[in-house]
Amino acid sequence: MSDASTAPGRPIEADRTLSGVTREIGTIPLDFPARRRWWTAFAVASALLALYILSVVVLFAEGTGVWGINIPVGWGLAITNVVWWIGIGHAGTLISTLLLMTGAVWRTSLNRFAEAMTVFAVICAALYPILHLGRPHFFFWMIPHPNQLALGPQYRSPLEWDVFAISVYFTVSAMFWYQGLIPDLAAVRDRARSRFARIFYGLAAMGWKGSATAWARWRRGYLLIAGFALPLVVSVHSGVAMLMAAGPIPGWHTTIFPPYFVLGAVFFGFAVVAILASALRWTFELTDLITERHMAMVGIMLLASGMMTAYGYAMELFGAWYSADGFERQTAVDRLFGPWAPAYWGAVILNFASIQLFWLRRFRRSPLVLFLVGLAVAAGMWLERYFLVVSALSRDFLSSSWGPYWPSVWEWALFAGSIGLFGVLFLLFARFLPVISIFEIREVVHDLNEEGS
Repeated sequence: MSDASTAPGRPIEADRTLSGVTREIGTIPLDFPARRRWWTAFAVASALLALYILSVVVLFAEGTGVWGINIPVGWGLAITNVVWWIGIGHAGTLISTLLLMTGAVWRTSLNRFAEAMTVFAVICAALYPILHLGRPHFFFWMIPHPNQLALGPQYRSPLEWDVFAISVYFTVSAMFWYQGLIPDLAAVRDRARSRFARIFYGLAAMGWKGSATAWARWRRGYLLIAGFALPLVVSVHSGVAMLMAAGPIPGWHTTIFPPYFVLGAVFFGFAVVAILASALRWTFELTDLITERHMAMVGIMLLASGMMTAYGYAMELFGAWYSADGFERQTAVDRLFGPWAPAYWGAVILNFASIQLFWLRRFRRSPLVLFLVGLAVAAGMWLERYFLVVSALSRDFLSSSWGPYWPSVWEWALFAGSIGLFGVLFLLFARFLPVISIFEIREVVHDLNEEGS
């Protein structure tokens, strides 16, 4: 690793050429260099996707009775997984929009696949509420539309807010991702040798020619969508948090939930970025484009957002004690020392003990350490969502209404299958589209070469 690649302000090597950057990234979709690794991962993801389809077929045939949900725990793994998947998407939008608007150049090697991660994660999340309805064929009643009964959605329900928040977030994220892809699709089109590839990428690039006028209009639109997407990062997970905070359930009814959820989602999203960056770097041998500097920046973001999330844990306990509400205090005691203690302390150890490694520079720059810590945080954040959802519902105000909850095999199968759905979508993206932004890397190379000349 050269000094230039690791120096502050220089995210990649300064001696690269513009054509070399286009060739290295544009080669991936046209002359796929890692067929065995890709096919192995795709086979595993496809098997999990088949499990997802089977789980959905069983659910539609038998109803939600095949799940372990009951009274009082009407929200089980399905809602846990919605919040978990939504959290994955936040870092993609944050990296792409906030760092774009602040001019941080280190985002250029990470933003493309982080944006794809956002779109695919939101798809996985949005399917869960539809499946949880019990009658998924009536999902369109959550969307306002003219009808003979003159009926509309219940706008006062946080569930309805979630419909609008997730649908708007998905639309804006997909538009932002696609608009960023257009110049790179044209670059791949110009390098394609087969007629089919030229037609495919040409149609996807919408006739992009790269004129000065087109670039000026493109940049204006890109910044406009970025400015619109940035507040959605806050609004989407705040809406999800309000589903709980608006209900008078011990352990949920607190104003700290919206910021607590947003910070946790950003933390979790960066963990998944660390996993994907390490995997792509190894699979496609992109060590000179996803450098140790990029990995170090992700490690710093993980450490910072993780410590802020730890502060949210502390404030949640302080709020339970300071409220002087016996039910709130009992819920906190149940999580700390009761039946939910394994999940609570598991989340604390996996989320916060693991990231302490990043106080040391050598661990922040290690892709293997980042990959393992990312997996630990992903598991820890799932445990957090699980005990937050289930512990409050299983023990509310009356001991006569207490009840246990155990996820059924079909809930676990659906969760594993949703990981397969995400994996298949992401692997297809890595196979057929540029995983790193070509034109933004070229801009960085141009600026570095100008500095050196």
